[in-house]
Amino acid sequence: MRERPELHPRGTLTPNRALADLTWLRVGGPADWLFQPADEEDLSAFLAALPADVAVFPMGVGSNLIVRDGGIRAVVIRLGRGFNTIRVEGGQVFAGAAALDAHVARKAAEAGSDLTFLRTIPGSIGGAVRMNAGCYGQYVADRLESVRVITRNGEARSLKAAELAMQYRQTTLPDGWVIVEAVFNAPQGDAAELAARMDEQLAKRDASQPTKDRTAGSTFRNPAGFSSTGRADDVHDLKAWSVIDAAGMRGATRGGAQMSPMHANFLVNTGGASAADLEGLGEEVRKRVFQNSGITLEWEIMRLGEAAPPQD
Repeated sequence: MRERPELHPRGTLTPNRALADLTWLRVGGPADWLFQPADEEDLSAFLAALPADVAVFPMGVGSNLIVRDGGIRAVVIRLGRGFNTIRVEGGQVFAGAAALDAHVARKAAEAGSDLTFLRTIPGSIGGAVRMNAGCYGQYVADRLESVRVITRNGEARSLKAAELAMQYRQTTLPDGWVIVEAVFNAPQGDAAELAARMDEQLAKRDASQPTKDRTAGSTFRNPAGFSSTGRADDVHDLKAWSVIDAAGMRGATRGGAQMSPMHANFLVNTGGASAADLEGLGEEVRKRVFQNSGITLEWEIMRLGEAAPPQD
């Protein structure tokens, strides 16, 4: 672990902070430092003073993340109160990066603004923007107008959505830049109808996904398309769960990790799993799927940090 930076933030700077309790999968080693800024000014000053060779990792609520058992050699920045405000002005929705996606969807719906696709997406707005999250055929890129960020050197900037070059589950936002607010353009609708639609979405999700288990959402991205004959007209849109199922990996286990029997594309910590168990099982799934169908699955869950040191 690095020596304490010569910094005096108003927020909380904690050394050697375990991260397992900050992730939905409840695994992972410590970060060198965890910084919880008091406000944007505090965050900006902290990043401006932080030595350039110190890595920075912005972390939301850990809903789509495996932190490896050896932890992270970086300053992890986690936004909290002061970064979770939501307001609706006309057809625009302003959401702090720490605001939960579900809360933004509900608050917008109450004002007659349709961001209902966010209702069943786990996590916070900062992560949703960075990963261009989506559901029910809509993505953040479809509704995002702009973001406000603090760069790695502490500069506050506003970026138009087009500057993020948003693609499936990715953007070009540089490492170490911290999203602090997003602005969405939302179609207008009837508040009651929007609420009813979200209730239907929740019921559908709960009937098909292991929402009561420790998961991190979808484990692998859906394959972009696959042709069994090599012809362009034989390309099919596939779901990751279907190729995992076909490879016989539904319900597969390693240690305390399991591919959910309910939904084959959900990796579950059944209790006592290590990050190595979870990542190892995921890699076994990828291997089996490739052997079975020739399809290489890509991780949707972010994995970072170092493996635990070997035991003597």
